[in-house]
Amino acid sequence: MKKIIVAIDGHAGCGKSSTAKVIANKLEYTYIDTGAMYRAVTLNFLNNNIDLANEEHVEKALEATKVTFERNGPNGEQLTFLNGENVENQIRDINVSKSVSAVSAISVVRKKMVAQQREMGKQRGVIMDGRDIGTVVFPDAEVKIFMTASDEVRAQRRMKELLEKDMQADYEEILHNLKERDTIDSSRADSPLVKANDAITIDTSTSSFKDQVEEILKIVSAQLGVNNN
Repeated sequence: MKKIIVAIDGHAGCGKSSTAKVIANKLEYTYIDTGAMYRAVTLNFLNNNIDLANEEHVEKALEATKVTFERNGPNGEQLTFLNGENVENQIRDINVSKSVSAVSAISVVRKKMVAQQREMGKQRGVIMDGRDIGTVVFPDAEVKIFMTASDEVRAQRRMKELLEKDMQADYEEILHNLKERDTIDSSRADSPLVKANDAITIDTSTSSFKDQVEEILKIVSAQLGVNNN
C-alpha cells in the first residue's frame, strides 16, 4: 500500500496531537509532534537564559540542541528527549507554554526545525501535526487537516491535561495563554498559522474524541483507497 503524509495543523489545545497519535497507530505510521520539538527548544533556551533578541546566542544554543523521540513509555507512548533527557512533562509546563510562540517566531529556529521535519518525513508514511505543516513543511501532503475549537473548550482540555499529570493549572491563565499564542502564531512573519487552501476544517468543540478520530481516519482512508469499516 502506498505511503502518504498527513498534515494536521490548527490551534493549540484542539486535540491535534492526541488525534494524530491514534491515527498513526492505526495506520502504523510514524507520528511526529512538531509542537513538542519547539517546546523542547524553548525549554532549552529557558534553562540556559538565552536572550531571544541576540541572534548569535540563539544560533549557538540551537547548535547544542538535539530533540529526539522515543517510544518507551509505560504504555508505549512517544516521549520527547532533549539532549538525551526525557523532558515530556517539562515541556508541558505553563512557563514553556508562555514562551514557545515567541521562540517559534524566530526565523533561524523555524528554519532548523522545518529542515529536521522534512527529513523525518522524507520516506512518507508520516502523521505530522503543528502550525505550518500543510503550508510550509509539506505543502504537497496528500491529506491536510485544519483543526480548531472554541477558546473555552481548548482551555478546559489543556487544564485537564495538566491536572492529569499532577501539574499546576489555572483556567484563566491557560485561557489567556491560548489566546495570546493564537495571536502571535497567526501574525508572525515566518510561517504563520494559517489554513492551507486545500485543507479540510474540523471543529472539535462539540465532538467526542472518538468522533474526530473517525472523521479524519475516513478522510485518510479515502485518500489511500481503502475501506475503513
